[in-house]
Amino acid sequence: MIEEKMVLEDTILSLSESEFSRLRMAWPELISPCFWEDASIALQLGFLALLSFHFVKLVASLWSGRKKVNGVEKYPTDYRYDFSYKLGIICSIIMLGTHCATVLVMQGRTRTQCESTVVFVVSRIMQVVSWAITLIVLYRIRNRTYLKFPWILRLWWTSSFLLSLARVVVDVHCIVTNDDRLRTQDYADMIGFLASVCLLGVSVRGKTGIGYVSLGDFTVPLINGDKEKLGGVQRNSPYGSASLVQLVTFSWLNPLFDLGVKKPIDQDEVPDVDVKDSACFLSKDFDECLEYVKKNDETANPSIYKAMYLFARKKAAINALFAITSAATSYVGPYLINDFVSFLNNKKSRTIESGYLLALGFLGAKVVETTAQRQWIFGARQLGLRLRAALISHIYKKGLILSSQSRQSRTSGEIMNYMSVDVQRITDFVWYLNTLWMLPIQISLALYILHMNLGMGALVALAVTVIIMAGNIPLTRIQKNYQTKIMEAKDDRMKSTSEVLRNMKTLKLQAWDSHHLQKIVNLRKTEHNWLWKSLRLSALTAFVFWGSPTFISVITFGGCVLMGIPLTAGRVLSALATFRMLQDPIFNLPDLLNAIAQGKVSADRISSYLQEDELRSDAVEFVPSNETEFHVEIDHGKFRWDTESQIPTLDQIQLQVKRGMKVAICGTVGSGKSSLLSCILGEMQKLSGVMKISGSKAYVPQSPWILTGNIRENILFGKPFESSKYDKTIEACALIKDFDLFAAGDLTEIGERGINMSGGQKQRIQIARAVYQDADIYLLDDPFSAVDAHTGTELFQDCLMGVLKDKTILYVTHQVEFLPAADLILVMQHGKIAQAGTFKELLKQNIGFEVLVGAHNQAIEAVLTVESSSRTSECVVVDNETDTDTSTNQEFLHTKQDSEHSLCVEITEREGRLVQDEEREKGSIGKEIYMSYLTTVKGGALVPVILLAQTSFQVLQVASNYWMAWACPTGEDKPVTGMKFVLLIYTLLAVVSSLCVLVRASFVAVAGLQTSEKLFSKMLNSIFRAPMAFFDSTPSGRIINRASTDQSVLDLEMANKLGWCAFSIIQLLGTITVMSQVAWEVFVIFIPVTAICIRYQQYYIPTARELARLSGIQRAPILHHFAESLSGAASIRAFDQQERFSDANLCLIDNHSRPWFHNVSAMEWLSFRLNQLSNFVFAFSLVLLVTLPEGIINPSIAGLAVTYGINLNVLQASVIWNICNAENKMISVERILQYSNIASESPLVIEDSKPPASWPDVGKICFKNLQIRYAEHLPFVLKNITCTFPGRKKIGVVGRTGSGKSTLIQAIFRIVESGEGSIIIDDVDISKIGLHDLRSRLSIIPQDPTMFEGTVRGNFDPLEQHTDHEIWQALDKCQLGLIVRQKPEKLETPVVENGDNWSVGQRQLFCLGRALLKKSSILILDEATASVDSATDGAIQKIISQEFKDRTVVTIAHRIHTVIDSDLVLVLSDGRIAEYDTPAKLLERENSFFSRLIKEYSMRSQSFNNIPKLQQ
Repeated sequence: MIEEKMVLEDTILSLSESEFSRLRMAWPELISPCFWEDASIALQLGFLALLSFHFVKLVASLWSGRKKVNGVEKYPTDYRYDFSYKLGIICSIIMLGTHCATVLVMQGRTRTQCESTVVFVVSRIMQVVSWAITLIVLYRIRNRTYLKFPWILRLWWTSSFLLSLARVVVDVHCIVTNDDRLRTQDYADMIGFLASVCLLGVSVRGKTGIGYVSLGDFTVPLINGDKEKLGGVQRNSPYGSASLVQLVTFSWLNPLFDLGVKKPIDQDEVPDVDVKDSACFLSKDFDECLEYVKKNDETANPSIYKAMYLFARKKAAINALFAITSAATSYVGPYLINDFVSFLNNKKSRTIESGYLLALGFLGAKVVETTAQRQWIFGARQLGLRLRAALISHIYKKGLILSSQSRQSRTSGEIMNYMSVDVQRITDFVWYLNTLWMLPIQISLALYILHMNLGMGALVALAVTVIIMAGNIPLTRIQKNYQTKIMEAKDDRMKSTSEVLRNMKTLKLQAWDSHHLQKIVNLRKTEHNWLWKSLRLSALTAFVFWGSPTFISVITFGGCVLMGIPLTAGRVLSALATFRMLQDPIFNLPDLLNAIAQGKVSADRISSYLQEDELRSDAVEFVPSNETEFHVEIDHGKFRWDTESQIPTLDQIQLQVKRGMKVAICGTVGSGKSSLLSCILGEMQKLSGVMKISGSKAYVPQSPWILTGNIRENILFGKPFESSKYDKTIEACALIKDFDLFAAGDLTEIGERGINMSGGQKQRIQIARAVYQDADIYLLDDPFSAVDAHTGTELFQDCLMGVLKDKTILYVTHQVEFLPAADLILVMQHGKIAQAGTFKELLKQNIGFEVLVGAHNQAIEAVLTVESSSRTSECVVVDNETDTDTSTNQEFLHTKQDSEHSLCVEITEREGRLVQDEEREKGSIGKEIYMSYLTTVKGGALVPVILLAQTSFQVLQVASNYWMAWACPTGEDKPVTGMKFVLLIYTLLAVVSSLCVLVRASFVAVAGLQTSEKLFSKMLNSIFRAPMAFFDSTPSGRIINRASTDQSVLDLEMANKLGWCAFSIIQLLGTITVMSQVAWEVFVIFIPVTAICIRYQQYYIPTARELARLSGIQRAPILHHFAESLSGAASIRAFDQQERFSDANLCLIDNHSRPWFHNVSAMEWLSFRLNQLSNFVFAFSLVLLVTLPEGIINPSIAGLAVTYGINLNVLQASVIWNICNAENKMISVERILQYSNIASESPLVIEDSKPPASWPDVGKICFKNLQIRYAEHLPFVLKNITCTFPGRKKIGVVGRTGSGKSTLIQAIFRIVESGEGSIIIDDVDISKIGLHDLRSRLSIIPQDPTMFEGTVRGNFDPLEQHTDHEIWQALDKCQLGLIVRQKPEKLETPVVENGDNWSVGQRQLFCLGRALLKKSSILILDEATASVDSATDGAIQKIISQEFKDRTVVTIAHRIHTVIDSDLVLVLSDGRIAEYDTPAKLLERENSFFSRLIKEYSMRSQSFNNIPKLQQ
């Protein structure tokens, strides 16, 4: 019975083996020599056919007299030949020689030759002919000076490489299989293969490198003369001039590394990018692609996907070729493992030469694989850089031409996210793009090798692989949805963050900072929830795919056992190596799908933005000056802001302005004054009518727009510096005295948004900018609102009626005293020109103009009444004092308030610099940064658990593979135990190892997100608690960069990057352990090679680290410049400066590209060297295994060592790659930690020292010996201020620029802390109580009105402390009730970013309404009515006097009538009290500052009617 059973088993085994053999034979015989000879003939016929076609075409063009050769330029001079051209000649000669030798030395047929002699001879003769033609073509190129090799030649060289590779593989296979010796043909094939590899490199590079010498000067022809880089500092580009060998080895970076080792690299020491990587070239190229798509598809909105495809296809194709080569050669190792184990089993019957040949095959494949891999990764990064530069440039240019409606629909924060986050995600996708080409190659080759070894078992593996990959589809869909939600949440958070940073001073003054902090925290919670869902899904995905290779192997081996396919050690090890190779595409698939999901979402967002409405160029018709007498002409114009609104903003506009006319525009708040200027600028949508402009324009907006930079740059605004013209301009704009205050004069640097300049200084700087442009038409939107009476007069006389006397000027004004001088006055009402005429004509019409004039006259009368009551001889004094006016002006420069705190003294100390260069750490990233990150959550308790889980996974993986190698038979021997038991143990080990991955992935997700959350919370609190000085000197772009880009790194990347460092080290140790088990001698070479690797890393790190830091720092200026440009887009367009600003953006992109490009190149430089060293170690171990006598090592375990050794180069490179990558990403942690430890303001609340609930009751403010300075090393700005503001009184504060008015106000709110002395409000020392308790009990109406995105209700009552009835009452009192009632949404009427859908005057009224609602005992007015007309101003003053009659009101004023009825007036000079008394008492003293100011105001008001009018 037992014998029968054994016979039956033997029969089944023999049947299964025969079936297996048939299955192997069924596979296409790709290793047949004849197959490749036939392929060679077909290829050469194709090459010759293409050449013939090209020749016929050339003859035809010569015949027709239309000779034209693309890419060719002729130079009638001597030539210079580059290495590429010489290498092409040499290698082509070698190829010709090898084929000639093969034909001439015809040996007896070998196993590596085709059986058909005719086919073999024809193939080789055709090769000789083809290579002879190639040499002729190369000679022709020399005479024609081609800049690039012809595409036919490059295609032929690439095809020849693939053919040579196939021949070498066939030769090696035949020699190893048949244990044959090398013949002449085999040597010729190998030499030809090496030559073809060089030719492949030459064809990929493409450049011939042929130059010419002309007139004794050595010149290299430009690759793209028409797309040359923009001007600026021209640095050399080592990459652009590198030879082929340097490009392959990345040795063109050596000079930079030599410099980086000696000292930290600075930005100006980083070489330039190649011309093809410059932003200017790429921007033009992308524009051309968009234009092509637009014409091709006949659409106004071209597809961004098609444009990106056209833009990237050439470089992507080259990358794809390298990626496919790398993927294909990576499977040579698994293919040869079975043969190698077979060789070790049968050493006695095999020659040692065949063993060495096998080792050479392994090594050759690894060298080609690693070289190609480095090239495709570098190429992908380079393509990402190009795409990023093109997209950022296009997003920027779009931002400059967005229509008003489009601009309001997208906030600055959103648009900034497109530029920072979305563009980055698209460039990340470009890196994954090559996985698309590699996946089918990798899977096909894996299945081929599996079929060679396992027969039908390969189909089982295919089925399982497909199932696992298909399981990705629902996971990816969910992940894509999560990514969309994350981006939406990030947009909301960044929108709110940007708004807060812009208005931080208002938030601190109003004590709303805690409310807005909580708002951002709540938005972050929403983002956190989506991040957690995404990371949780990623952990599940990691579990599935780390376990997938073992899962596939378990099912495949199980299928083989069931089908009776024998599992020998060689087959199992080859299969395991193949599964390990399959792990890469399976791992990459979820990342690829995730990158596709993220890239699709981001591309859709950018596409949507790029398709937004633009300003219509046909809204304004430009007429040559010789064709019309009018500079501005509007005929029946109808315009609107809101495209959805049926009601036009401006209607029935009829206007003709002749050259040299002065046109004043006045009207009540919201009547359409600013809109009229905007329609002339072409900012509004034209519904009907004709709008004509003749001449250049200059524009001064109502809200000053100041660029970061020095004052001179702001005034010149792109124009060349002309000394006399410049001096005349600053004199006319009353800036000379201001410049005297600054040590650096007009080279003083201005902070972000002009933060360190007073409102008047900012206004005068932008007026000077307009004057210097020397335009034909000047559009001035309320230019005198921010300046005091004296300066306003000076500006009007010296500027408008002086240097601009021959210019056409349209100016909006609320000051009636500036109207009489106008040739034409337009009175706006409800979006229409209600009245038009001269000052006298309008007064006679008696329709509504007299209301404005009447209000103004009442104000003048109030001033004159005070003067008369103080000194009856006032009129005589006024008449007699005109000769002393000059000295008065000298002594009392001009009374104006510095609405922002002036840092003049601090600027002096820093030689004109307020905003310092961004702080940059130097040297290695400190261990404390790593420790801070690792120990943030639970003191780092999760780190050992994660490491233990990964170590367990690696140990179990090695154990399972060891078990299979040991348990399976090496040849025809019987297995050690039953295969079912072998598989059971293997399965158990695989399942447990996969569970370890699940534990590790889950803990990494938890620890990473919690760490990110804590660091974000710490940074956010630190920024919100920072003193105002921090925001004055820190551009918001730096903070936004950390809150968006750096925070994204922490949220989604940092934990994984650090984790991969540990995981790759553990994997490498596992591999070395397995290899050393077989041959400990490997350590002899491994230890010195490791030492060399460490030396390389130490050589690399200093340069790479500084490049990464520079790259991070250079990213912020791009965002900052974009934010500034968005806020001043109307001014940029008005001055026709779009091109200059776009060019500046391109320069900033290049500044970022330079360190970024050299950083990624440096990474490839290191990886290439480490790859080759690990290849050397692997080759040494193979030679060792071949050389060792039989019996010393177990062939199965040796095979296992080779299986692991195949991946040695990948693992060793990945360790260094991951360490360097983690260090680069750790810079984000370093940058966030920098802003987590900012010096804080005083506590918001001091529990032990809380003021009474009713405080302040009376509102009495006592200053006792108050001294204030902005820093310890700087002098005092306020000196010995001792006075008392009585409770429930009106106090006016006046003084010249830099006198300390604004500092005094800020001291009351403790925006600036007192150095000595104290401020006591109602017997409470304000320095002893919390900041929130202080600021929440005071009210302020600032000069620059601030509104937040949201609703009317949210802007009036952000803390939700009042009823609707109270809000409506406040709205009515501040003249806004009627306007809001007319809106359909009432209190829910939307307010867009910055309140841009409300006029400046209306925004000012909103701020007044907030104060009315707050009902504080102390109110500070910081020129609160500067932006409203005289009638509204009078009404507001009346409301303030009524509503705050029993409260303390402190007023900083420009309009003297707002101070004249004060109970007391405080005059400051040079930080000291100059005068402090009642207005009447001060006016009694003729030489008092206040007295002189009043005289100036009354003189101006009374004499304006006498200003000579300019005739038309």
